[in-house]
Amino acid sequence: MPSRPLISVVIPVYGVADYLSACLDSVLGGAPDGLEVIAVDDASPDGCGALLDARAAADPRLRVVHLTSNAGPGHARNVGVELATGEYVWFIDGDDQAADGALAAITRRLAPAADGRPGPDLLLIDWVNSYPDGRTEPSPGRKLFAQVPPGEITLSQQPRLVELTMTAWSKLLRREFLAGLGVDFAAGIHEDVVVTSAALLQARSIAVLDAVCYRYRRDRPGSFMVTSGTAQLAIFPAYDRVFGLIAAQQAAGTEVSAAVQAAFFERAIWHYSTILTGGPGRPGLVPRDQRRAFFARMHADFLARRPPGYRPPPGARGLKFRLIELGNYRLYAALEPVNDLRLAARRISGSLSTRRRPRSS
Repeated sequence: MPSRPLISVVIPVYGVADYLSACLDSVLGGAPDGLEVIAVDDASPDGCGALLDARAAADPRLRVVHLTSNAGPGHARNVGVELATGEYVWFIDGDDQAADGALAAITRRLAPAADGRPGPDLLLIDWVNSYPDGRTEPSPGRKLFAQVPPGEITLSQQPRLVELTMTAWSKLLRREFLAGLGVDFAAGIHEDVVVTSAALLQARSIAVLDAVCYRYRRDRPGSFMVTSGTAQLAIFPAYDRVFGLIAAQQAAGTEVSAAVQAAFFERAIWHYSTILTGGPGRPGLVPRDQRRAFFARMHADFLARRPPGYRPPPGARGLKFRLIELGNYRLYAALEPVNDLRLAARRISGSLSTRRRPRSS
């Protein structure tokens, strides 16, 4: 193995014994040379630690760290980053998988330039949702990936990149760049939001790989992201920190364009709304007796964070935004099932048309 791996994969592990072998297989199976894998056992109670030790004994690319007490995926990622030696860091959750051929495609994209120039600070990768019944679903950003020009760009050139998922696993970060962001993964859930936003704001070079590299397991029982509860309120302080980062950049004399500010504003409001009401086939994550208070906080953030001259987007999303702006929870809640039905019908129609499309000869 080279003295400095190109990629360090960091895997936080807790309560995923039923999925962990498949995750490790997807990363280690057929991976190119120059790979380092650091699995952080976050005091998992279900045998994950023993499974990791057995795999590490058979594969020197895998390093296992056992934490003595559970502190959440954010802390586990921070521990993994401290131990990583690769040029880039990729976070993969222990219940998800790298897509077939992902590491080879990523390695080709991040291979050092012939003239020795460093690669991009940030590489964004495409992904699919993977459901328990075997279905897969393209990422919502699939079309956006195809529209981004090749080469390296900045957020000011492509503010719509903020629309992509705020997850740690959907990107690779140059390790030295990540260390210099001045933020780390917080405790609790939605810990990805601040690190992702800081990376987008501070990256001098961003690249996009228009290839499916990650399989995100949807609807796993016990997952934070399908569990309703007060922990979901962490989304508000997460975006408070994001807007604080923007304000700090402006105070330091770094321009943050109006388009970038509007993109972060829309991303925050849309993120809030998906947590509150979910989507087709996916329920909201806010307990019923707390939804009105959650909506009130969303309305307050809309008024406080709205950029000067902001105009809501067209269509159903714009209607949602207007109701949030007005603070009309009753109508917002009444229209939500209608919007879900419309989106579900559109998705089913698209699926049927794809199946009926004749094959080219």
